Amino acid sequence: MKQLIVTTLLTVAAAMTVSAQSRIETITLHSEILNADKDCTVYLPDGYDHTQESYPVLYLLHGASDTHTAWVEKGNMRQIADEAFASGAARKMIVIMPDASGEGPNHTGLHMGYFNVPDWEYERFFFEEFMPDMERRYRIIGDKQHRAISGLSMGGGGTAAYAFHHPELFSSACPMSGLLDVPPGPRNYTDALQKSLADNSPVATLRNMTEEQLNAVRSIRWWVDCGDDDFLWRSNVEFYTLMRERNIPLQYRMRDGGHTWRYWQTVLPDVLTFVSNGFDK
Repeated sequence: MKQLIVTTLLTVAAAMTVSAQSRIETITLHSEILNADKDCTVYLPDGYDHTQESYPVLYLLHGASDTHTAWVEKGNMRQIADEAFASGAARKMIVIMPDASGEGPNHTGLHMGYFNVPDWEYERFFFEEFMPDMERRYRIIGDKQHRAISGLSMGGGGTAAYAFHHPELFSSACPMSGLLDVPPGPRNYTDALQKSLADNSPVATLRNMTEEQLNAVRSIRWWVDCGDDDFLWRSNVEFYTLMRERNIPLQYRMRDGGHTWRYWQTVLPDVLTFVSNGFDK
């Protein structure tokens, strides 16, 4: 009888996943700040097209040498989200995946990154144009309690920095395998990207925060995750240590794995549950 019950539950869960009618959209918007068009990918959960319900939002950032499509094409994001929402592990949300790719080979080079550099103020674009546009365009509950941010690698560094810069906007922040400090070695500060990474290093920022800034950051729920074989493990451990020393609560996970899509696919379900729990508080 127990086997029959388990089999029935698995069958029902599989049927719910198959019937989920989530949708992926690609949006292009023109930025006056960047004087350029920028694309993004948007995940709309099952039910979005059939109700007038408004939803929480997760901004999900990609890493270096990728684009706004990476989480869907490489990270299996749609299936992971469909299954999390169908099973009740997470509350349905809209997931917005912006583009911070470069214009060179493999999407690197000029204009790559989440921070302001000379003649390319990407962070200003994100907060002044992109986020307001998305939250007008879709039925998003546009307040701190219903807005979260996460990302991997370069996007993990962007996640932590954006949450530090605007703690009033995000209920949860979840860096995955984050570029949380500039890597060891020579620092070529004539390169705009490297300088922007150094200037916005979450590890360096933590060391210099005032008590007022720390109090604001404590209003965010933090989940930090990095594989034990990841080349960025050291800066993630340092980030964790500083967060604890500065009395900022966080969930920290270091599991078996490296800097790979296989690893991030195992992390995303936990992130969806974690940010969902924050939405429901």
